[in-house]
Amino acid sequence: MNSECAIVIATHNRAGVLKQTLQRLYELPERPRLYVVDNASTDDTDRVWRPFGNRVEFIKLRRNIGAAARTIGARKADTPFIAFCDDDCFWTEGSLQCGIDRLSAHPEVAVLNARVLVGAARKDDPACQAMRAGRLPGAPGVPIVYFMAGACIMRRDAFLGAGGYHVRYFIGAEESLLALDLAARGWQLWYCEDIVVLHTPSSLNRDPDTRRRLVLRNRLWTLLLRRSAASAMRTIAQYASKSFKDQVVRAALAEAIAGLPWILRERRCISHDLELRVAAFDRPIVS
Repeated sequence: MNSECAIVIATHNRAGVLKQTLQRLYELPERPRLYVVDNASTDDTDRVWRPFGNRVEFIKLRRNIGAAARTIGARKADTPFIAFCDDDCFWTEGSLQCGIDRLSAHPEVAVLNARVLVGAARKDDPACQAMRAGRLPGAPGVPIVYFMAGACIMRRDAFLGAGGYHVRYFIGAEESLLALDLAARGWQLWYCEDIVVLHTPSSLNRDPDTRRRLVLRNRLWTLLLRRSAASAMRTIAQYASKSFKDQVVRAALAEAIAGLPWILRERRCISHDLELRVAAFDRPIVS
C-alpha cells in the first residue's frame, strides 16, 4: 500500500461507473489506498466497492453535499499527498508517482493539475488546452491560477489548511475559491502535461442546465468573496446583460445575490498583487 498518496473519489448514484473506475485504480502499480465518499446514493454504490475492500475505505454520507465530500475523504486519509478524481475518471499508470516526485522536489507547489484526455478519442479537455498556453520550454510545470477539482494531486496539509471545498458551493467550479485561497497562502499551482487522467464522461445524474447554473453561480460567488469590488461589479454587469435572454444566467444571478448575507460575513479580498496576477487570466465567465 502506498504510504505517500491516497486517491479520494466522491460519487453519487453511479454504481456501475464507479465499479469500472475502482478496477482501473486498483490495478495501478503505485497501489494507492482509495477513499470512496458516497454522497447518499440510493443505488448499489454501497456494494460495488466490496471486491476491492482491502484497499478501499468507504464513507457513506447521509445527504448529498457535493464537492465537500472530497474534504471528508481527505480528512480520513493519512498520506502527505492526495489525488482526486471523479467517479468517471482514472489516473494513468505512473502519473501518481510522477506527481509525488514532483511535489517532493518542489515544496513551494501545492497543486498539480493533470492533463485530462476525454473519451475514446482521448482528446485534450479544453481547460487543459487553456492551461498549456503558459508553458515554458523545459519547465516542470505551467503556473496556473485555477485547477480542475477532479484531476489533481495536492498536498493534504495545504488542502485542509485552506479549508477544502466550501459546502455551500455543492458542485460546479467549486475549485475556484480554493485555488485563490491556496494562492493567497503563498502556494503555487502547476499544470503538468506528463501527469495524465483519463475521463470517460457519464451522462448519469448530469443535467446540463443545472450544472451550468451552479458553475455560473459559484464563479460569481468566488468573485464576490475574494476579488476586488471592480472585478465583481464588471462580472455582475455581464450577468445582468445576459440574463434578459438567458434564463439559466438569470437563475444563477438570483442565487448568487441571495447569498450576499453570508458572503459579506466571509468576504476576504486577495492581495493587490494576486488580484493583478489572477486578472491577467480573466476571461468572460458568462457563455
